[in-house]
Amino acid sequence: MSRPLRALILVLFVSACGGDNTSAPRDLDNACSIVRQRPNYLPAMQRTERQWGVPVAVQMATIYQESKFVGNAQTPYEYALGIIPMGRQSSAYGYSQALDGTWEEYQSDRGRRSARRDDIDHATDFMGWYFQQSYADLGIPLGDARNQYLAYHEGRNGYRRGSHMQKSWLLRVSDEVAARAILYDTQLRSCGMI
Repeated sequence: MSRPLRALILVLFVSACGGDNTSAPRDLDNACSIVRQRPNYLPAMQRTERQWGVPVAVQMATIYQESKFVGNAQTPYEYALGIIPMGRQSSAYGYSQALDGTWEEYQSDRGRRSARRDDIDHATDFMGWYFQQSYADLGIPLGDARNQYLAYHEGRNGYRRGSHMQKSWLLRVSDEVAARAILYDTQLRSCGMI
């Protein structure tokens, strides 16, 4: 086999294996369509539900709100004087938009040093871990998408202090997360996915 042919085969092999599908699925308002397009999502979320007790629809609604199912989502850049890039708004990254420090705490606590935020299995496990702590610390039921989202967004200490109560936009968003969780649950049941 010639060198150019071997090089071409190697490039094709690496490109076929290398790319995680981190782009958003189409029709984000249809949970059945999402899991049909991304067959690895549902098993990951079901494992998280078994491990941590967080319903699939609550996970999906949170991921929708945080990243719109974009695996490598990041916060926008901030600019000084409207043109000088100053860095990203926060270190939030991936499906779950976990911050660096919280992700490192998860990795340490779970013994998963190689866990990645752009991997749906790791991102949903992270959410389960975080929501379970919110249940243990704050008493928020695992199926309460609204209040779990508020504690997720504000952090448990912020939620405990009531920082969300001064943010009407966040209260509106948390209501939307709760409504989406109900919608996704209904859809997944109707198409026999859960």
